[in-house]
Amino acid sequence: MTLTNIVRTTGIALTLSLALTACGPGTESKTAGTKPSANQVEPGTPSPAPASSAAPQSPAPSPSANAQQATPAPSTEASQKTKYRINSNYDVVPVDASGEKKVVLLTFDDGPKEKAMLESMLGTLDKHKAKAIFFMNGTRIKQHPELAKLIHDRGQALGNHSWDHVDLKKENPDNLEHQIGDVVQILEEMTGSKPRFFRPPYGSGNDAVKAKAKAHQLIYMTWSNGSMDWEMSAKKNDPDKIVANVLEQLHPGSNILMHELPWTAEALDKLLTELEKKGYTFVDPAQITAES
Repeated sequence: MTLTNIVRTTGIALTLSLALTACGPGTESKTAGTKPSANQVEPGTPSPAPASSAAPQSPAPSPSANAQQATPAPSTEASQKTKYRINSNYDVVPVDASGEKKVVLLTFDDGPKEKAMLESMLGTLDKHKAKAIFFMNGTRIKQHPELAKLIHDRGQALGNHSWDHVDLKKENPDNLEHQIGDVVQILEEMTGSKPRFFRPPYGSGNDAVKAKAKAHQLIYMTWSNGSMDWEMSAKKNDPDKIVANVLEQLHPGSNILMHELPWTAEALDKLLTELEKKGYTFVDPAQITAES
């Protein structure tokens, strides 16, 4: 064999060897018939939701636990008190016709006067869980501001009874403002709240007096049951007669007029006891509204 033939034969053998090596098992195509790995996603397959990184949820409460949580707490709201108004006869009557009618309103005029007597009256009112209106004169408030404050601090109502206890029907408009407006002012300065009630001295009023009271947002009244305690004196008085006078005139809604007087203070416990025996209760002035 010539040298040329040997070289040609060797080249052919080398070419065949390289071709066979290129088609071996380790060179299988990854795009034809290849099964995806566990981390791969086939085209058109929805992506799985990512694992939550939040802390594990607590087990849902049992139905019995839910039922216990849904049970409302007992209501502690107190029922509202009946509202009352002053009618044209100056009786105290329920705004709602179905409200309690067997009631009385306790009132005391012409104070404040003397501490021991006043404390006796306040103690009796407390004993019977009764509230009253103390209609005061400006001159006496100025003389005894501590007594006016005592009445207020003990939870009783303060009323306006004019400055000088004069017949207001005879007063001119300027003095009418002084007689009513100045009492409103002094009580507000002393207690932080305005009085809500007005009673003219002697029960003497007219349209001008009523209009002035209304301008100061005061509920105007006289009375419908007079104890007649003002007809008595230090030398001649009878506490039992005061009780008898009130009981003789007693009717549902009685607006009882009394005064800060020693014999009235002495009669008060017996009077309130007799009223309670007859089934009457005492209207709290806070229940009285200007509604008609």
